[in-house]
Amino acid sequence: MGGCRPLGFLLGLPFALVALVISVVGCVIWVFGTVLSCLCPCCCCVAGLANMAVSLIKLPIKILKWSTDQIPC
Repeated sequence: MGGCRPLGFLLGLPFALVALVISVVGCVIWVFGTVLSCLCPCCCCVAGLANMAVSLIKLPIKILKWSTDQIPC
Protein backbone atom coordinates (compact mmCIF):
# COMPACT_ATOMS: atom_id res chain seq x y z
CA MET A 1 0.00 0.00 0.00
CA GLY A 2 1.14 3.52 -0.64
CA GLY A 3 2.34 5.52 2.33
CA CYS A 4 -0.07 8.44 1.97
CA ARG A 5 -2.99 7.12 -0.08
CA PRO A 6 -5.86 6.56 2.37
CA LEU A 7 -8.35 8.08 -0.08
CA GLY A 8 -7.69 5.38 -2.66
CA PHE A 9 -8.10 2.75 0.03
CA LEU A 10 -11.44 4.21 1.15
CA LEU A 11 -12.73 4.52 -2.41
CA GLY A 12 -11.74 0.97 -3.22
CA LEU A 13 -13.18 -0.53 -0.04
CA PRO A 14 -16.79 -1.01 -1.27
CA PHE A 15 -15.54 -2.71 -4.42
CA ALA A 16 -13.21 -4.88 -2.37
CA LEU A 17 -16.13 -5.95 -0.18
CA VAL A 18 -18.07 -7.04 -3.27
CA ALA A 19 -14.95 -8.83 -4.47
CA LEU A 20 -14.71 -10.52 -1.08
CA VAL A 21 -18.13 -12.08 -1.64
CA ILE A 22 -16.98 -13.21 -5.08
CA SER A 23 -13.81 -14.67 -3.54
CA VAL A 24 -15.94 -16.79 -1.20
CA VAL A 25 -17.60 -18.21 -4.32
CA GLY A 26 -14.09 -18.80 -5.67
CA CYS A 27 -13.20 -20.73 -2.52
CA VAL A 28 -16.22 -22.98 -2.98
CA ILE A 29 -15.33 -23.56 -6.64
CA TRP A 30 -11.72 -24.31 -5.67
CA VAL A 31 -12.74 -26.86 -3.04
CA PHE A 32 -15.18 -28.49 -5.48
CA GLY A 33 -12.50 -28.59 -8.19
CA THR A 34 -9.94 -30.07 -5.83
CA VAL A 35 -12.29 -32.83 -4.73
CA LEU A 36 -13.30 -33.50 -8.32
CA SER A 37 -9.68 -33.70 -9.47
CA CYS A 38 -8.91 -36.19 -6.69
CA LEU A 39 -11.84 -38.38 -7.75
CA CYS A 40 -11.15 -38.20 -11.46
CA PRO A 41 -7.61 -37.02 -12.30
CA CYS A 42 -8.22 -37.40 -16.04
CA CYS A 43 -10.41 -34.27 -16.11
CA CYS A 44 -8.10 -31.58 -17.47
CA CYS A 45 -10.81 -28.90 -17.35
CA VAL A 46 -10.68 -28.99 -13.55
CA ALA A 47 -7.23 -27.39 -13.63
CA GLY A 48 -8.61 -24.39 -15.50
CA LEU A 49 -11.48 -24.19 -13.05
CA ALA A 50 -9.06 -24.23 -10.12
CA ASN A 51 -6.93 -21.48 -11.69
CA MET A 52 -10.02 -19.32 -12.19
CA ALA A 53 -11.04 -19.90 -8.58
CA VAL A 54 -7.61 -18.86 -7.29
CA SER A 55 -7.79 -15.64 -9.31
CA LEU A 56 -11.24 -14.96 -7.79
CA ILE A 57 -9.79 -15.49 -4.32
CA LYS A 58 -7.05 -12.92 -5.00
CA LEU A 59 -9.51 -10.36 -6.44
CA PRO A 60 -10.10 -8.18 -3.31
CA ILE A 61 -6.37 -7.54 -2.86
CA LYS A 62 -5.94 -6.71 -6.54
CA ILE A 63 -8.81 -4.21 -6.36
CA LEU A 64 -7.40 -2.47 -3.28
CA LYS A 65 -3.93 -2.22 -4.85
CA TRP A 66 -5.39 -0.90 -8.08
CA SER A 67 -7.54 1.72 -6.34
CA THR A 68 -4.66 3.00 -4.21
CA ASP A 69 -2.44 3.27 -7.28
CA GLN A 70 -5.03 5.40 -9.12
CA ILE A 71 -5.03 8.22 -6.53
CA PRO A 72 -1.91 10.41 -6.72
CA CYS A 73 -0.19 11.22 -3.47
